[in-house]
Amino acid sequence: MLIREATSEDWPAIWPFFHAIVSAGETLTYPLDLGKEDAEGWWFVPAPSRVVVAVDEAGTVLGTAKMNRNHMGNGSHIASATYLVDPAHSGRGVGRALCQYSVDWARAEGYRAMQFNAVVETNTRAVKLYQSIGFDVIGTLPEGFNHPTEGYVGMHIMHKVL
Repeated sequence: MLIREATSEDWPAIWPFFHAIVSAGETLTYPLDLGKEDAEGWWFVPAPSRVVVAVDEAGTVLGTAKMNRNHMGNGSHIASATYLVDPAHSGRGVGRALCQYSVDWARAEGYRAMQFNAVVETNTRAVKLYQSIGFDVIGTLPEGFNHPTEGYVGMHIMHKVL
């Protein structure tokens, strides 16, 4: 697997799984009806943020990550990231590779920590993955997320010192 900078030419491969994940409404706080054109603008953020894709040896996009400052101004020393793995390629270490890549990127860019603001507590695979990479749940917003089948569930804030 290779992780490289994403380009607009990758969007047609990202969009189908981006749309499926977002419209399912189970893990992200994005609008469920986010259209293709608007979604591309939400995902492809300008520098100093970074967007990457994980691709296999054939060049197939397996997943993507968006890395950015968590806050501006005096909070701009904390990084954040969002990850999307094509469900057709889950269980192959793509999410782990993207998460580790983003931690390494944030450290190299001089960030002091990473914080995830909205990790849905029912997304147990992601929570377990992030914890295995050294993130801690530092708080949970009770009923912060309206899950389509589980109802109102907590939303974790997760943190890792770099």
